[in-house]
Amino acid sequence: MTKQSGTTGAVLGAATVAMGLIAGTFYVFACAVMPGLARSDDRVYVEVMRNINDVIQNPVFMLSFLGALLLTGVAAWQGRGQSHRRWVWAALAAYALAFLVTVAFNIPLNNGLDTAADPAAAREEFEDAWVAWNVVRAVLSTVALGCLARALLVRGRSYTSEYLASAAGSRASR
Repeated sequence: MTKQSGTTGAVLGAATVAMGLIAGTFYVFACAVMPGLARSDDRVYVEVMRNINDVIQNPVFMLSFLGALLLTGVAAWQGRGQSHRRWVWAALAAYALAFLVTVAFNIPLNNGLDTAADPAAAREEFEDAWVAWNVVRAVLSTVALGCLARALLVRGRSYTSEYLASAAGSRASR
């Protein structure tokens, strides 16, 4: 393998890990955090969501959230002309949509919740919409993760085939 192919594989692997972290985050919100919070009264619900929205804005989360997009974009660029490229581009498209959903819907809902005075009214305006958009981004990021995993498999098979063909050619020329 060339140096570029090793770099390409490392970036693709890092994109897959970052995407898995983000897909898992959105999944946990959909399956546990929001259903658990739904059992709370309005004041507790709003207070906890405000706290979550505050603490999630940290370097570790941002590294994964932004890194999944950036690394997948770099992997798509590096993979041009290679057999796994379509899977990486599909992943990039799916996660770009999830990222857009976050920026266009979830973050504005978070900001609205932060400035609301009445917990009952705030929850009424926030909860159903936020949960629905979170499910959308959970599905999209999970699709992106599946596409990146497939890209890794296709890339691995391609390089294994090339290596075996090269090794067979070397033996035949002896």
